[in-house]
Amino acid sequence: MGCYLMPKIEEILKKAGDFKGINRDEAIELMHLELDSRETYALMQTANQMSREQFNNKGENHFHIGINIDPCPFNCRFCSLTQKAGIFKKKIDFSFEDILDWAKIAAENSSDALNIMTTGTYPLNRLAEIGKRLKKQVDIPMVANTRDLNHKEGEKLLDAGFVGAYHALRLGEGKDTPFGPEKRIRTIQILKDVGLRWMNCVEPVGPEHKAEEIVDLMLLARKFNATYSGVMRRINFPGSPMQRYGMISEREMSRMVAVSRLVMGDIPKAHCTHEPHSVSLTAGANLFFPEVGSNPRDGADQIDGGRGKSILITRKIQQEMDWDPSLPSNCFNVP
Repeated sequence: MGCYLMPKIEEILKKAGDFKGINRDEAIELMHLELDSRETYALMQTANQMSREQFNNKGENHFHIGINIDPCPFNCRFCSLTQKAGIFKKKIDFSFEDILDWAKIAAENSSDALNIMTTGTYPLNRLAEIGKRLKKQVDIPMVANTRDLNHKEGEKLLDAGFVGAYHALRLGEGKDTPFGPEKRIRTIQILKDVGLRWMNCVEPVGPEHKAEEIVDLMLLARKFNATYSGVMRRINFPGSPMQRYGMISEREMSRMVAVSRLVMGDIPKAHCTHEPHSVSLTAGANLFFPEVGSNPRDGADQIDGGRGKSILITRKIQQEMDWDPSLPSNCFNVP
């Protein structure tokens, strides 16, 4: 049996391997490859080689802290932290002492960043104040994960010590969420205008999403020069209205991670997958998000570590796949 690839796919992979990026049609072609095909494994190998070369085998860990639980009135259909989901009925703001304890755990285990997440109605002034207090006590880059912002609010986060912000134009935006795509893109531009690094992921991917709409979000990440991008699959919490669609497998996600990596070319400082697993670390991913506190994919306030696993576990997974989490971050320590 020969070892030849389809010529068209081989040409796309060669172009991508030179860090030139790939176009929409090429990315869609790769998204339709059979999971068990030789071409898919060649795709993953190309993405893996690109990331190991560009990121110098660095395994990144950005420690997620969900700092509050509040049944959210925006009712995004894929989120467990909503009024309609009915899972969380009481408002909980974790104390600063809890947040600081978690941040210290991140620092003690060489986390590369703190990803501070709030629900949609959490006061931005309070988030900024928490950022200021954390900055005085832990020396880790802080990334905000919060609602849409205006310029003044973006500057407030920057002044509070945040160096970046996670923000995503989500799959199903305007249909599964009450937010228009234009509003999300406007916030992304504001983050860049005020000097915050923009962090991104194509999410939350489900079986119902077409290759074209997934690829369009990959291209958006490249267009706006995301510090990192990647792929997160939708996790269906108990009673989720999205359960009828099912979930994609980690294998399928790894193929998408690889396509996203090829799309990004020489732009990113890291490439993420969520939730943490091994197979995407062979497909161009090097960034994990260990979690504590709240997250929108679970039915519990995860005090000791949520679905995203603890940092000790994520570091171990990376080490087993020959990524080195002890190296300096490429996201913040490289201009």
